[in-house]
Amino acid sequence: MSNTEVIVIGSGIGGLSCAALLAHYGIEVIVVESHSIPGGAAHAFERNGYKFESGPSLYSGLSYTPSPNPLRQVLDAIGEDLPCVNYDTWGCYLPEGNFDTQVGAEQFCQVLQQLRGEKAVAEWRKLQEIMQPLGKSAIALPPAALRYDLGAVLTVGKFAPALLQQATNVIKLTGSFANIIDGVITDPFIRNWLDLLCFLLSGLPANGTIAAEVAFMFADWYRPGVQLDYPLGGSGAIVDALVRGLTKNGGELILNAHVEKVLVENNRAVGVSLRNGQEIKASKAVVSNASVWDTLKLIPSGALPKGYVEKQANTPECDSFMHLHLGIDATGLPENLGVHYIVVNDWQKGINAPQNVILISIPSVLDSSLAPAGKHVIHVYTPGNEPYKIWQGIERNSAEYKSLKQERGEVMWQALERIIPDIRSRCEVNLVGTPLTHGRFLRRHHGSYGPGIVAGKGLFPGATTPLPGLLCCGDSTFPGIGLPAVAASGMMAANTIVPVQQHLQLLNKII
Repeated sequence: MSNTEVIVIGSGIGGLSCAALLAHYGIEVIVVESHSIPGGAAHAFERNGYKFESGPSLYSGLSYTPSPNPLRQVLDAIGEDLPCVNYDTWGCYLPEGNFDTQVGAEQFCQVLQQLRGEKAVAEWRKLQEIMQPLGKSAIALPPAALRYDLGAVLTVGKFAPALLQQATNVIKLTGSFANIIDGVITDPFIRNWLDLLCFLLSGLPANGTIAAEVAFMFADWYRPGVQLDYPLGGSGAIVDALVRGLTKNGGELILNAHVEKVLVENNRAVGVSLRNGQEIKASKAVVSNASVWDTLKLIPSGALPKGYVEKQANTPECDSFMHLHLGIDATGLPENLGVHYIVVNDWQKGINAPQNVILISIPSVLDSSLAPAGKHVIHVYTPGNEPYKIWQGIERNSAEYKSLKQERGEVMWQALERIIPDIRSRCEVNLVGTPLTHGRFLRRHHGSYGPGIVAGKGLFPGATTPLPGLLCCGDSTFPGIGLPAVAASGMMAANTIVPVQQHLQLLNKII
């Protein structure tokens, strides 16, 4: 039996952020990861010299400090650098036509002028006027200040003057983003565009996305001189930086360590039991970075109140993914090939309709280290719009599975052919991932993108649970599915565990 102060279940970005901060605070911490690779949905892997990202590919707020991005704040706290290359443009293949667009305000207005005319431009500028103070409000209280005990009076109190100035706007941020745009945006293209942005942020359209998420994005993407970031080495570089921050301060990461259950003694979480029979005890806390549904599977029956279990088990879920990971011969491809493309097939189906939105990432355009010389690495995926029920019960090695992979993967090939028409003849590595792949490698319930909690119809539960000693972090605890949200959740869990004075010292360092 091993002993430590805190055990973190899972090495996703939320779990690693929590653990790396705890190690920085001087807390003994062990991260147990079921997979052979750390990083959860952000893990990277290599095939035949091609380095692939399993998940996120669009990053911002990582290349400068101070930054409102909680992940950058975690890296600043643990003293880890993350070299990035900057860009500002991505390609759009939409029902209205194909065009490149940029972060920042002006270029999109030019696109609107061409596609929709002056009235649409005026509506967009009006929305920007409304979002500017809301964006300031969204970043007035950094997640780094939050903790789930009475110490929050002191840590949040540091930002009380800014919060009081923004009080009216803060209330607006708690509702649906649709409440903000209704009455302002009538142009159907802009409404569709905003639904798309919301879907990429939360897995839900505008009427289901909390306004604070969109306001945070506006504050970052539409500030003067804005650029997007791509970390050299991709998402794997982010994972490596967090692992370095963990281990250099005495923390430990154990791979191939599958947790069978959380140990509960005297109505308190006191450790974990691994599949290999090993037990690890934790004197301060157990933090689960597993999803809400997967965490419940680890808790002994009766250790949590029945009502809490039922509510958590019924948390609505976003759909899953289809993935294409391709290594290709880049001979003769245009030099101006973009790093990202968004394809929408039909606005009328709804932005979250199955296989309606396809994202394409070609990160080797920016970082040549990801592919052999003269090659490119490509990741195509349907972002949280692949229903799990289509795949449920199918054997992974069966002919039925192989056939369904080919059938459901075709929409990704077709999207990619709009950019690289001869893509199928260029492939040297061809990997297809499904919801079953997603669930298997990430230990994700139904391979889900994460909770689909609709704004105004439910709250994210935060880090604490009714079981003393058990905390949670990750996409099941804080609004937003992307890296900033899960890093914020890890910070909040870590800060709740440590004394408030240490937390205040950290705030002085990074804010």
